[in-house]
Amino acid sequence: QVQLVESGGGLVQAGGSLSLSCRASGRAFSTYTMAWFRQAPGKERDFVAAINRGGGSGVTYYADSVKGRFTISRDNAKNTLYLQMNSLKPEDTAVYFCAGRNGYSVQILQPHLYDIWGQGTQVTVPS
Repeated sequence: QVQLVESGGGLVQAGGSLSLSCRASGRAFSTYTMAWFRQAPGKERDFVAAINRGGGSGVTYYADSVKGRFTISRDNAKNTLYLQMNSLKPEDTAVYFCAGRNGYSVQILQPHLYDIWGQGTQVTVPS
């Protein structure tokens, strides 16, 4: 079973950038379609972005709220998923989770359809 550990969260001013990483243990990482979700206090867990199993600049899909500002990527040789976040806004404040699922489609937005999860990392963008 693959285990996921996120890192890179923190506090950043509006308009700034932050890069998140999600390191996977186990050799099956490359077989998972991977995604980032986020959850703000008192709100549901929302889809952010996903990338298919191909690695590198594989097929990606983004929520409208982050399109053009966030970039998801992966390095299967390093068992690592990334999320580059630019032009951050206060509404991006949330706990960010990486997740993986067996399957090829990147347009899977429902959290319960993902098989593995990390513990989350906090991103705070003060207003």
